[in-house]
Amino acid sequence: QVLFVESGGGSVQAGASLRLSCTASEEIWRSYTSYSMGWSRQVQGKEREGVAAIDADGTTSYTDSVKGRFTISRDNANRILYLQMDNLTPDDTAVYYCAAVPGPPSVFLRLGDRLVTRGQGTLVTVSS
Repeated sequence: QVLFVESGGGSVQAGASLRLSCTASEEIWRSYTSYSMGWSRQVQGKEREGVAAIDADGTTSYTDSVKGRFTISRDNANRILYLQMDNLTPDDTAVYYCAAVPGPPSVFLRLGDRLVTRGQGTLVTVSS
């Protein structure tokens, strides 16, 4: 069952920016209002990696490799989760998924392959 719809991926050169978006139906979004929501990414053959997460109060957490380059934000009124990605590098190439967990943002980042995602993901390809 697809719960989230991710978009905004693409193919860019290193140093470029992209903004990813994730949305869901009003019913689904409302059920996750108190959850931490975030973005994870996966490269084929590698473990899923938590990238950034934000709780209902706006507290954020980022994995070390994206700190200072990525910014997560959450617009509950319009049911959109954003990931602004600046100064992209080839190491950022992956399929990006959004998800929600009933815990703080730090927990989201630590789940790795245990994180359950319910979307198709959006592909980000960064060339050097």
